[in-house]
Amino acid sequence: MPELSPRRRLLVLAICCLSLLIVSLDNTVLNVALPSMQKELHASVAGLQWTIDAYTLVLASLLMLAGSTADRIGRRRVFRTGLVLFTIGSVLCSLAPNLESLVAFRTVQAVGGSMLNPVAMSIITNTFPEPRERARAIGVWGGVVGISMAAGPIVGGLLVDSVGWRSIFWINLPVGLVALLLTWRYVPESRAPKARRPDPVGQLLVIALLGSLTYAIIEAPSSGATETLAFGGTALAALLALLWYEPRRTEPLIDLRFFRSVPFSGATVVAISAFAALSGFLFLSTLYLQNVRGLSALHAGLWMLPMAVMCFVCAPLSGRLVGSRGPRFSLLTAGIAMTASGVLFAAFEAETSDVTLVIGYVLFGIGFGFVNAPITNTAVSGMPRAQAGVAAAIASTSRQIGGTLGVAVVGAVLASGVRTGPYQQVFESAARPGWWIIAGCGLSVLVLGALSSGTWARATARRTAQRLESTEVRDEAGVNA
Repeated sequence: MPELSPRRRLLVLAICCLSLLIVSLDNTVLNVALPSMQKELHASVAGLQWTIDAYTLVLASLLMLAGSTADRIGRRRVFRTGLVLFTIGSVLCSLAPNLESLVAFRTVQAVGGSMLNPVAMSIITNTFPEPRERARAIGVWGGVVGISMAAGPIVGGLLVDSVGWRSIFWINLPVGLVALLLTWRYVPESRAPKARRPDPVGQLLVIALLGSLTYAIIEAPSSGATETLAFGGTALAALLALLWYEPRRTEPLIDLRFFRSVPFSGATVVAISAFAALSGFLFLSTLYLQNVRGLSALHAGLWMLPMAVMCFVCAPLSGRLVGSRGPRFSLLTAGIAMTASGVLFAAFEAETSDVTLVIGYVLFGIGFGFVNAPITNTAVSGMPRAQAGVAAAIASTSRQIGGTLGVAVVGAVLASGVRTGPYQQVFESAARPGWWIIAGCGLSVLVLGALSSGTWARATARRTAQRLESTEVRDEAGVNA
């Protein structure tokens, strides 16, 4: 990538943030629209889960492929393709005649989305090579998540109440087109110095693992034990095959050597835990506010605004703290706040009082606002720049796996509980185990954040980076010879 002026670098950052905005806004807006979609499309809790998880599942399955492909054939080229597919998928979702079609069109969106976030992060990493500048840029990137969380509930509520839930997909069209035109004009092309070969077997194993696991969890409340065990067994077999096969490839889809770095492994699990908590939190909150309290989509969005505002405020602050003091403080703050929020709902029934409901939302917003920047920075900062696309893709994949599992597990627990009586009467008791799961995810962020940010953990990151760089040098020497 050619050296860019400071102004051009900021413009590239803004363009990449536009792609994150439409992907993140789509998720937050969709959560507010779930009750309206449930009524119009006659969807069960499992149907709502698939509406969300069809998107995150495909994203999680394809992000690593998109990252390595972008490193190989060009990041700008893949990024542009992703913008086109995501915009087309959004238009199709707005025209879906039934739940099955909507789920199918969400997968089209996801194929495009898989080419956006990890590739954009790789572009940012190569645009801002200096560690402190990169940390600040990632903080801005994380702040866009806060913007989407702040704007999503309000924009979604206004659109759902005034036009209908289909209009939530229309907003992606102008933003996607603007991002596409700006990318064409201002984002330079870049590639990894050494192209990575495709890994079709590894890709199929990842799809089998995530797809089978998600199906087993979501359908467990309504399907028999035999079917659930069959899909669970398929997921386990795919995982074992992946662990056996990938180390034997010269250029695997998932380079398991990355996980020798304790900070990288910690960031991966923290990402899964944090985004599982977020997706479960939004899923339960939306259904409670609209289906139990009887609020409109707009009023439900306003109730969730304190969480979104705190996320918006804390994300860039976390980015600056990571740049100046490292990830430890941000991770510990995130873990404490998310755990406290989950416990407040699970043990003290925060949703039954307006004051404690707001406090719970504020705490969760603080926690999630602080957690995003250290995840991304830790995942990419210890890796060679040539591996930036793959490392960023693994970090992004962890987020989507967490989002998928959060909706699947929390939704399955809720679906099991609401089958025991009238929906509104049993919702709060049925949701209680889900809140405990969210609290457990927050505790995981706290513990892993403490363990993976110590001196000994950073030493493993340095050793891993040195091994990866030495391997690249030997491979390059072999090619030249």
